[in-house]
Amino acid sequence: MRTRFLPLLFSGLLWCVGAVHALTPQQALSLSTGETDARIAALNQAAAEADPALADFVRALLDGEVKVAAGKVFVVRGDATAPDTAEDVINNNRMRGALEAALGALKLVSPDVQVRTEALDELRKQSLEEAQLPLIEKAYAAETDATLKARLELMRATILITSADPAKRLAAARPLAGSSEPAVKSPIQERLAPGAEPDNAVRGALMTAQAAVEGKLAWGERLGVVFTGISLGSILLLVALGLAITYGLMGVINMAHGELMMIGAYATYLVQNLFRQWLPPSLFDWYIVLAIPASFAVAALVGAVLERTVIRWLYGRPLETLLATWGISLVLMQGVRTLFGAQNVAVENPSWLSGGVQVMSNLILPYNRLAIIAFAFLVLAGVTLMINRTRLGLFVRGVTQNRRMAACVGINTARIDTYAFSLGAGIAGLAGCALSQVGNVGPDLGQSYIVDAFMVVVTGGVGQLAGTVYAALGLGVLNKFLEGFAGAVLAKIMVLVCIVVFIQKRPQGLFAMKGRSAEA
Repeated sequence: MRTRFLPLLFSGLLWCVGAVHALTPQQALSLSTGETDARIAALNQAAAEADPALADFVRALLDGEVKVAAGKVFVVRGDATAPDTAEDVINNNRMRGALEAALGALKLVSPDVQVRTEALDELRKQSLEEAQLPLIEKAYAAETDATLKARLELMRATILITSADPAKRLAAARPLAGSSEPAVKSPIQERLAPGAEPDNAVRGALMTAQAAVEGKLAWGERLGVVFTGISLGSILLLVALGLAITYGLMGVINMAHGELMMIGAYATYLVQNLFRQWLPPSLFDWYIVLAIPASFAVAALVGAVLERTVIRWLYGRPLETLLATWGISLVLMQGVRTLFGAQNVAVENPSWLSGGVQVMSNLILPYNRLAIIAFAFLVLAGVTLMINRTRLGLFVRGVTQNRRMAACVGINTARIDTYAFSLGAGIAGLAGCALSQVGNVGPDLGQSYIVDAFMVVVTGGVGQLAGTVYAALGLGVLNKFLEGFAGAVLAKIMVLVCIVVFIQKRPQGLFAMKGRSAEA
């Protein structure tokens, strides 16, 4: 049998503070045999010297490629073999953790900032010990990037907080107090456990650090609640904008409004599938650009059919419109179940809407939510301009305010009714397109938002777009704020109670219609 002893060589040179060393057979033996504490000590000593051959040997240990026989270490790779008497090196969980931490720590002296950043990310997942501190301090002294240097200082403090020396623990409390990382709370709380910290000065410094960290994290949580509330409010705004036209301006209680949203979401799903099946993969991320007008057009077309066949015979009879549109909603849901199945369908986010921007350590703003907020206000601006600045908007306002007078001056009121209802339905389709980027798309999609949409319209003031905006954002933030104290179900009940009380005190909503009519 051919026996080959593989020398522990490392191709290339690694620059660091100090000289370049070669891993000796004795060091390799110390890393491979003996008690776990002794092996970890030898590992940390070699890592502190930044031995260029260490990383390759550590990988071999982790991969089970190292064997020991007669006081010699063999690295068995490829066609290499070891003596029959050679024994495998056994690594327990603690030793494997130390090896993985050392492998990550060796990258801290890399000249590439990206490599050092990835190494820090990996080290955060490891359980570091004080014996590994020399390498962290050497990397801290050599680090030139301010962000990475701050992270190394925090890692150093996290290790020192468990030191046996009270002076080191006291010195570690200061950088911990300046951190806003949620992971910092755990080591501080462990040291503040009863009987864990005997030194009163260190205990006082740790209590101060804990209060400072919790204060910073509390601000992140508050801002997170506000953002999620605004995000929910923007979704409610999109949903309620179409209803503000069909119900607020036309007086139609459209219970099928949620199903028009559902149609817009399924139109988005179909456009996605068309892009995936017929166009190159490089164009898939732009399917949403075509899905937006497609969802509007499909929902508006369905709305026009509904208005021409059912709604136009029920103007002035709101209770009949409620019953008729409720029946239509059931028909639309069952039709979607027949065509697409009862299960939810998957709508994939474009890559440029995936991920988020990290504002604070515990606050990440998702790109898809930010896009929906911007999209909602773009739709609002478009609807406002159309209603107030275009000829169609003038006709819509004239017909809804005084149908007989509008007909007398030559306006085709039936056609305007169709246009207005189609517009409201199309905006509902846009809401469905937006919702497909943040939630599941299924036949019951609209049922989750129809009640909230009516509450927004009634609270803001019937027929008032400005009131719809304030009510949507206000109810969204209030709902998320109450969820933190009472839970989702009780928060919904409390919001409903608040709306009931508000409507009793102010039946016209936040913004009343202006005019001379008795209803105003």
